[in-house]
Amino acid sequence: MPNINNLKKYKNIHMIGIGGVSMSGIAAILKNWGFNVTGSDWVHSETTDKLNKMGITVKIGHSIDDVKKADIVVYSAAIKKDDPEMLEAHKNNIPTIERADFLGELTRCFKDTICISGTHGKTTTTSMISLCFLEALTDPSIQVGAYLKQIDGNYKVGNSEHFIIEACEYVESFLKFSPKAEVILNIDNDHLDYFKTFENIKKSFIKYVKLLPKDGLLIVNGDDNNCLDLLDYTNAKKITYGISNKDSDFYADNIVFDDDGFASFDVYKNKKLYTRISLSIPGIHNVLNALACISLCDSYNIDKNFIQTALKKFTGAHRRFEFKGKVNKARVFDDYGHHPTEITATANSLKNKKYNESWVVFQPHTYSRTKNLLNDFANSLLNFDHIILLDIYAARENNTYNISSQDLANKIESFGKKAMYIPDFKECINYLKNNVKENDIILTLGAGTVTQIGDLLVEKK
Repeated sequence: MPNINNLKKYKNIHMIGIGGVSMSGIAAILKNWGFNVTGSDWVHSETTDKLNKMGITVKIGHSIDDVKKADIVVYSAAIKKDDPEMLEAHKNNIPTIERADFLGELTRCFKDTICISGTHGKTTTTSMISLCFLEALTDPSIQVGAYLKQIDGNYKVGNSEHFIIEACEYVESFLKFSPKAEVILNIDNDHLDYFKTFENIKKSFIKYVKLLPKDGLLIVNGDDNNCLDLLDYTNAKKITYGISNKDSDFYADNIVFDDDGFASFDVYKNKKLYTRISLSIPGIHNVLNALACISLCDSYNIDKNFIQTALKKFTGAHRRFEFKGKVNKARVFDDYGHHPTEITATANSLKNKKYNESWVVFQPHTYSRTKNLLNDFANSLLNFDHIILLDIYAARENNTYNISSQDLANKIESFGKKAMYIPDFKECINYLKNNVKENDIILTLGAGTVTQIGDLLVEKK
């Protein structure tokens, strides 16, 4: 059982924005540990329903009364300083703590916090590692950034010392944690609204690696030079994995893809054949994610048969190349990719599938990212036969960047390919229904509301 002494001073914990992916997971863990948890959120959702069923009172809107009774208020990064519940907490001298700081407190309750980081692939790799630990009956606690059907949610409360979590670099929140093991998948240009330069991103990862204790574990992608540079900054045990870098401790060879684009491959450990793995998710990037998972699980002495079985069973986390159904006998998939590197990886995994023509419906995510990476977005979308662009999803931003999806369409067309800007969802769906043919593939892509299109598009049985 984790050691929760440092939290016992907070009997009543109120959470603002409790319906969020990470916040809801924290709430469930706290409830399981015997704390009285209340919360509020802007919108009613499946998550808020689930929390209510657990005995966590969730108010939609504001809950001033629950704030008054709280010993501490936890708030998500999206909550503004002038939020009525925040003002009430300050008025009553009730301490407030941001989600990442509080999650840091939770990581210190466990002897073994395993953090999965990197610009791309965190949710998939966290899911893979979680399933291997579950297969080996190690009873971990888990917090993952998407719905995972094997745990019927985005979190699991276990009774062992293992706590497996996604650790995001945005606003350097991963520096609040106390990891025993770190898996770093890649370092790429993202979140420039916060970091401003790539050098700052790298410096942040260096600080993160320095958090590891001497008896800790660092696993990095041997195909990524920026990751390899991190090995100099810790005295923890170090393991590398890769595909092209055969000097890595773990590497994949003899990779073959089936008609669904799912890979099977040999894994070598220290240049000796370790096992053969078959995946049930597409793309070469998922071979790398699987190698990261295998490298970690082997260090934890998880039997390779458990690893094989768990990876074969894993059909993807929610919104990670997720099959939604068919329209006009064309297959519809939905994916969270919202960075040019992710779009390219998704397009490359399409190449291993058998199909007629490809269609992408892309919703750019944040004005700053669209402006900073406009050329890269245009180039990554050229991989599709047909390109449809929705309006930019603002998320946390105002459009001070003077950018729109029409600018992206123009950029794509300057590279010699047609791109259609269709801001209206209904119009977009009708266009697809009228033009998509049998054996085509449609991919809805982005981190915002674009996910709704797949459900509206597919023919209900």
